[in-house]
Amino acid sequence: MVYDGVILMGLLIVASATALPFGSENTTAFRDFWFTCWLCLVCFAYLGSCWRYGGMTLGMRAWKIRLVRTDGGPVSWPACLLRFMVALVSVSALGLGILWALADIDKRCWHDLAARTLLIKT
Repeated sequence: MVYDGVILMGLLIVASATALPFGSENTTAFRDFWFTCWLCLVCFAYLGSCWRYGGMTLGMRAWKIRLVRTDGGPVSWPACLLRFMVALVSVSALGLGILWALADIDKRCWHDLAARTLLIKT
């Protein structure tokens, strides 16, 4: 998550730089609805496309972890979107959705349970 967080920070800086000329001078994430939506879209574009087309982000690739459906197949776009949205909730709940993996028998977080996905070692 840290590796992908660094990549996302870079992407969000570029996304902010491209969006700020079109907004007001006080455009701030979480205060400006459309700017916040733009930043979430950029995050989903990176994560969703990595999950959908390669099964792994660059951070997951470094640790040799792949995302698959519970039946072993590739993850669909709707499942990627659901996983992303529930992951936002997981993190917003003080990380409880992430910590859930410690109690789950298959080590799945809330977003994996909701999207019916599984992280496997490659």
